[in-house]
Amino acid sequence: MHDTPAGRAALAWMLTGAALIGTNGLMVRLAGTPPTVSAFYRMLFAGVLLALFVHLRRDWRPLPRRMWWLALLPATAFAADLWLWHRSILLIGPGLATLLANAQVFFMALAGVLLFGERVGLRFVAGIALAFFGLWLMLGADWATLPADYRWGVWLGLATGLCYAVYNVGLRHVQRAGNIGASSAAVSAPVAQVLAMVSLLCAGLLGLAGVAERVSFAIPTWQALGWLLLLAALGHCLSWILISRAMQHLSVALVGLLLLVQPVCAFLLDILVLQRETLPREWLGLAFTLAGIFLASLKGRTRIPQQRG
Repeated sequence: MHDTPAGRAALAWMLTGAALIGTNGLMVRLAGTPPTVSAFYRMLFAGVLLALFVHLRRDWRPLPRRMWWLALLPATAFAADLWLWHRSILLIGPGLATLLANAQVFFMALAGVLLFGERVGLRFVAGIALAFFGLWLMLGADWATLPADYRWGVWLGLATGLCYAVYNVGLRHVQRAGNIGASSAAVSAPVAQVLAMVSLLCAGLLGLAGVAERVSFAIPTWQALGWLLLLAALGHCLSWILISRAMQHLSVALVGLLLLVQPVCAFLLDILVLQRETLPREWLGLAFTLAGIFLASLKGRTRIPQQRG
C-alpha cells in the first residue's frame, strides 16, 4: 500500500509527525519555565488551537454535559502524565525521559488483559524481555552510583507511561460514549473536538496544580513564549493531525515501526543539542529497548499503536 501515491504521502506524514513529537522534550527544556507551567501552557494553547481548528472546519457538535464529566478521566490522567514527564525531562534529559514514557505500550497491554480479557503471546513477552534488558544496559549497571535525583527522574519517566496508558483507555471510552450517545454517525463528536475538550480540561487541572505549588504563571521571555507556542502547535496539534491521517493508509506493523522515530529523535536531539554523553553500552541498550517496544506494540495486530507526547 505504501507504494501508491497515497501510501508515500502517508509515510511522509507519519515520519514528520513522529519527528515533531520527538522534539517535545527538547522544547520543554528550552522553554525554561517550571515543569507545571510548561505543561499548563502546552495544553491551554493546544486546546484553543484544536477548538479553533474544529470551528473553522464547522465540525463542532453540541454534546451532552455528561461527555465533559467523562472527559475528566483522560484529562486527569494526561495532566498527571505531563506533570511527571516534564519533571523527568529536567532530571534525566528529554531523550531518556521520552524513551521511558514509551513504556505505555506495556501498560496498555496490561490494561487489555485486565479490562478487556485480551491475551498476551510470545511476541509480547519477548518485547518485555528485550526492553528491560535494554534498560539494564542503559541504567542498571550504574544504578547504585547514579545521583538520587537522576534515579527519581527514571521512576517519574516510567510513571509517565502508566498515566499515558490510563489516558488512552479513558479517551477511547469518551469517544465510544460520544458515538453511542449520538443519534447518527453524522452528529457524533469529531476526534479533534474530543481532544480539544480533554486538552482544555487538562489545562484547568494543571492550572490548579500550579496554584497549589504557588508557581508563577508569568512567561519570563518572548523566547520562552515562542517555545511554548511551538510545543503546542507543532509538537501537539500538528503531529497528532499528521499521524492520524497517516494511520488510515499504513499497516499496524509499519505504524509501530515509524513511531519509534519519536524516541530516537528525542535521544539524538538530547545528544546533539544538550550534549548528553552516551557510552557504547547505552547505544546498545537503546537499540534493545526500541526493539522491545516495537515487538510489544504488535501484541494485537489489529490495534494501532499510540504515539507518545
